[in-house]
Amino acid sequence: MIEKPNRLRIAEIFASIQGEGVWVGVPSIFVRISGCNLRCIWCDTPYASWRPEGPVLPIENVLDQVESYNISHVVLTGGEPMFFDPLVPLAVALKERGHVVTIETAGTVHRSLPCDLMSISPKLSNSTPTQDTDWMDRHEATRTNLDVLQRLVDSYTYQLKFVVNPELGNDLAEIEGLLSSLHGVDASRVLLMAEGTDSETLHRRSKMLVPFAIEHGWRITPRLHIDLFGNTKGT
Repeated sequence: MIEKPNRLRIAEIFASIQGEGVWVGVPSIFVRISGCNLRCIWCDTPYASWRPEGPVLPIENVLDQVESYNISHVVLTGGEPMFFDPLVPLAVALKERGHVVTIETAGTVHRSLPCDLMSISPKLSNSTPTQDTDWMDRHEATRTNLDVLQRLVDSYTYQLKFVVNPELGNDLAEIEGLLSSLHGVDASRVLLMAEGTDSETLHRRSKMLVPFAIEHGWRITPRLHIDLFGNTKGT
């Protein structure tokens, strides 16, 4: 599913703070591109994956909206932004305008483009949509691509951000297995993020992740936007 040249379906564009990862707290403009090749059961932006919404806009229109904010950091997110060809000219144009660009991706598609931080979130088996038999097999077959993950790690300044539910018990072993299949991964660039959409759940599960972070030299990332604003659009 590729949009018309130099046009993208945009679910939302908004200014907020980065709530996750190594640049947590940084004021950022978020450009949420609609459309995804996966269907995570716990997806917190179904309006960009399960039910893609928003107008199809020329890149020039997207750039105009970004430039209406006086903010240097831009996060290209989704959905799955790397799935769409026009992401490349959009990223090029943003860098030409002096922006710091983060791309948030599940790591199933590789593209060559300018990017200051490739925020890769490989999907674990906890993401498989068992309630939807049409998507279950397709999602499970495509959620991990080791060749693409290795190329992204080798090509970009990256973070590997894993959505984890420590109450399920097998997520951490799955992360260890995945990382053992990659080479050259810096443990300090591996981030554990508790799965959840409310502060109480996130705090409880984050505390449970502390021993694993200490053992492996990984980081724990909050979901600061959930603490500040709740699980709402435009935050």
